[in-house]
Amino acid sequence: MAIKFTKYQGLGNDFILVDNRLNPEPVVTPEQAVKMCDRHFGIGADGVIFALPGENGSDYTMRIFNSDGSEPEMCGNGIRCLAAFLVDLEGGNSKSKYHINTLAGEIIPEIMPDGQIKVDMGFPRLLAGEIPTTLALKDEKVVNRPLEVAGKSWDVTCVSMGNPHCITFVDDVAAIELEKIGPQFETHSAFPQKTNTEFIQVVSSDYVKMRVWERGAGITLACGTGACATLVAGVLAGKCGRKATVELPGGCLQIEWSEVDQKVYMTGPAQKVFAGNI
Repeated sequence: MAIKFTKYQGLGNDFILVDNRLNPEPVVTPEQAVKMCDRHFGIGADGVIFALPGENGSDYTMRIFNSDGSEPEMCGNGIRCLAAFLVDLEGGNSKSKYHINTLAGEIIPEIMPDGQIKVDMGFPRLLAGEIPTTLALKDEKVVNRPLEVAGKSWDVTCVSMGNPHCITFVDDVAAIELEKIGPQFETHSAFPQKTNTEFIQVVSSDYVKMRVWERGAGITLACGTGACATLVAGVLAGKCGRKATVELPGGCLQIEWSEVDQKVYMTGPAQKVFAGNI
């Protein structure tokens, strides 16, 4: 079977987009997605994203298979790429704002006049039982809690943006041995559904540097939900304000945790790379 695809990237976090609007289930299996994501024998990507029919009044449904075949609840860079893909699919009938059903709930990306995509990421989930993690009681927040990883105690703050994130603040983010430490955080017993992990260097109250180990994908150049979780964690830990630039290896995202409606908003780019058949 031949599958038509389009590849997009958001700050170097790259995805294979598939038009799945005529079928409520992904037309590619997780095993096939792994092969498509292989950078030597396939197309190469951090994940495969499917644009499926909408549910519960939404315009579309988003599902994603990571490069290891696992399925995350949501992907921040991925949903910006999906929004750009939908604009291309719909042509002259495209909208400026989409209501997207995801496993993390409804997410609303909006195409801005300058081509950037602003995403209403919804409310952060702050309680241990929502993340989930065993680092605190289910109805408690996890802020600056000690976690033993790789023979060292790390102060961590945990946030869910529909998917779990463990954030730790460091003096020099470039010095972190991400390849060694990241997998140990991801599979730590404190996280029953595993976790994404962000290492953060605070430059100022409105500018932070971030490196990420993504659950199911490993080291990536950017993580949208991770950048959102990072800002929330920074506010909770007293490290930064409610609006900041988050610098990732692939570029910068603008993140705001609104004091007005308590939602998190992410603004950044998404670009088409190429299209083809596999």
